[in-house]
Amino acid sequence: MTEIAVVCPPYYSHLRLFEALAEELRGRGHGVHFIVNAGAAGMITAGGEGIFVHEVGRRSRHDLDRLITRAAGGGTPLSVLRTVRDAARLTEDLCREAPALCRDLRIGAMVGDQMEPAAGLIARHLGLPFVSVASALPVHDDPTVPLPFLGWPYDPSEAGLKRNRGGVTVAGLLLARQRKTIARWADEFDLPNLATLAGCLSTTCQISQLTWSFDFPREPSPIRHAVGPIRRRGRDEAAPAIRRDPGRPLVFASFGTLQGHRLRLFRRIARACERIGADCVVAHCGGLTEAEASTIGARHVTDFVPQRAMLAEADLCVTHAGMNTVLDALEAGTPMLAIPMAFDQPGVAARIVHHGVGERLTRGHLSTRSIATRLERLLGTSSFTDNASRIGRDIQGSGGAKLAGDIIERALAASGDFERPAGRDGHGPT
Repeated sequence: MTEIAVVCPPYYSHLRLFEALAEELRGRGHGVHFIVNAGAAGMITAGGEGIFVHEVGRRSRHDLDRLITRAAGGGTPLSVLRTVRDAARLTEDLCREAPALCRDLRIGAMVGDQMEPAAGLIARHLGLPFVSVASALPVHDDPTVPLPFLGWPYDPSEAGLKRNRGGVTVAGLLLARQRKTIARWADEFDLPNLATLAGCLSTTCQISQLTWSFDFPREPSPIRHAVGPIRRRGRDEAAPAIRRDPGRPLVFASFGTLQGHRLRLFRRIARACERIGADCVVAHCGGLTEAEASTIGARHVTDFVPQRAMLAEADLCVTHAGMNTVLDALEAGTPMLAIPMAFDQPGVAARIVHHGVGERLTRGHLSTRSIATRLERLLGTSSFTDNASRIGRDIQGSGGAKLAGDIIERALAASGDFERPAGRDGHGPT
């Protein structure tokens, strides 16, 4: 049995993915140790024998909640700078305390989120076999692909490449605080010429929960693997308690756990649905009070619904283009109207448009009329559903957590320092 450390930022969607990986690896006989920033332990729901949670630093859960709220504030340059600063401080805490903890725990391998450079820094410092996992869009360098937080279309022409290089230059300015933190700890750990997030990725194994059919075209690489949605097993969803009118289209609107407070936007979406004769179901994910939710005017408003089951029932999804919601919608063959707000959502929305599985609206075009026009076009054009169903079949056939577990074990075993549990095909005791 190998003791494996998992390291990821304290965001719910990232933690849910790593919980799925933790349970998969534990089922194969490994010990799994979450190493997270102080305050994040209460956000982790995976547990039981063989899965452990360790906090580093001296932050409180209140500190993390404030950080997450700031990060959800939007994609303006000021908010990006603030989020980069906050993330750099979390990286500092991990780099300062996690190496000694890993030694004490006799950690034999590390699986890290691509968005947390501390994982790569610490793994290299300790000489640990290391796998990078992209909870969001992959961040590895590719000159033909715009950076994840940019909503630019795919354009491999010289003009597109020049534009992408300009995006990298601007990103370098916005991410200066992160680069400084990475460089400082790389120097501390005697890791020369390391100063970028991409440079902290694993050089042997990178896993994404995309499918190739939903990403932009990329140069093939033996170290990059697209496995589809990474979810916890054995968690079947009940059908949503909503009786749909067979004579009216059904639109599901959700902006995830970080953007569920967008009351005015939910109201516009509900009015747009009414204008085109569609029913609207809104899930605000706890972002609104009961009094606020009662003013939306949709057919059904709630905090949470069984999302995958809801999307299987819906004709359209209005989404912030969060990775998990988009993959769930595609799996159900449900077209989307994307309204990106922060993080990698502009890049995900660009892929929605590129593959013809939906349309996108930006912040300056969010009137009731513009939303209604887009919804009507999505409902009246069969190619959107056809394209979403085609990619959805790829997602349904993807390996998810099981395939990710196979790849992780193969990659770490190839390092020569990884102990794979005895048993059939190395997948735990028989």
